[in-house]
Amino acid sequence: MQTFNLIATCAAGIEALVGKELRDLGYQTQVENGRVRFQGNVKDILTANVWLRTADRIKIVVGEFKAYTFDELFEKTKALDWGTLLPMDAEFPMEGRSRNSKLHSVPNAQAIAKKAVVSKLTDVYHRRTRFPETGARFPLEVVINKDNVMLTLDTTGNSLFKRGYRVEKGIAPLKENMAAALIMLTNWKPDMPFWDPMCGSGTLAIEAAMIARNIAPGFNRDFQCEGWDWVSEELAEQVRNEADEQADYDTELQIFASDIDGKMVEATNRNAQEAGLQYDIQTKQLAVQDFKTDLINGVIIANPPYGERMSDKESIIRLYHQMGRVFKPLTTWSKYFLTSDLEFEQHYGEKATKKRKLYNGSIRTDYFQYWGRPDFRKKHQND
Repeated sequence: MQTFNLIATCAAGIEALVGKELRDLGYQTQVENGRVRFQGNVKDILTANVWLRTADRIKIVVGEFKAYTFDELFEKTKALDWGTLLPMDAEFPMEGRSRNSKLHSVPNAQAIAKKAVVSKLTDVYHRRTRFPETGARFPLEVVINKDNVMLTLDTTGNSLFKRGYRVEKGIAPLKENMAAALIMLTNWKPDMPFWDPMCGSGTLAIEAAMIARNIAPGFNRDFQCEGWDWVSEELAEQVRNEADEQADYDTELQIFASDIDGKMVEATNRNAQEAGLQYDIQTKQLAVQDFKTDLINGVIIANPPYGERMSDKESIIRLYHQMGRVFKPLTTWSKYFLTSDLEFEQHYGEKATKKRKLYNGSIRTDYFQYWGRPDFRKKHQND
């Protein structure tokens, strides 16, 4: 099998998590801003798409070079080996981005790069007429940064955060891969209690259950590359079968999801059922101020509302005060809260053990971490 240079793209701030995921899968990595480089064959492309929880896309790096003129962009793009990737009837749209470069016009860069690919395929397939582009879709992108050009082919299609289980959504829902990242940034393990007290449509609890069960997040969806003639159905089925064999459906879990809004609890239940995890997540309608538990040594993760999502700032501050009163006494629990409110600690009433800058979509946020002091002398009690 041919070996490709690959990148896993991701949100800013979680590159190290993507790198760790890839290393756990057995790949050597190079972590960069917004992406992680690795190498692999077709099976590795499928494996990365099926298994990565925190990445956005898996892309083939077709070529990289310097270009200061459009003539250079054309000639160096045409010199790449497009014939091994694109069949004669391929549909190959060209997206583009440019930053801090002499070739700053994105529409021109897209048009020139597309023209160069067409010119190369004309030579490869000995055609004089226009290519029909009626076949499988091969999404291309030309990215220019500080005059460095990278041409990529997207193997994923719809972003990896689209697991396929979220049939119900709340207000400003947390993306699935960001939810997975928030969990992986904590000290939570599957034998510990997990609770999202503001669960919305249940993404955090569902992702926690998938991690606990070692269920591959891309198991129940298709990828762009599966429509390509050089990616076999048998190989894709093999990768999914291997993933299914690694799932753990036996371990007992203590995963809880609650919300003040009964409709959101219902949405969580429907999404959990769609994911096949309805029996792994215990849900209840519950306001933060009424939160109580006898369990110990657990982890709370929440994505509470913040200014960009709600107009009533005073109600948000009151909620943060309630969170402090309710959660601070849980000294054996670790608590993690994602918000863009830089005064969260003041409203919560306690300085965080650690903060981490993350981006929730385009919103710059902080992940406020309050580490607990586990007491292993006691057994977990039933809630």
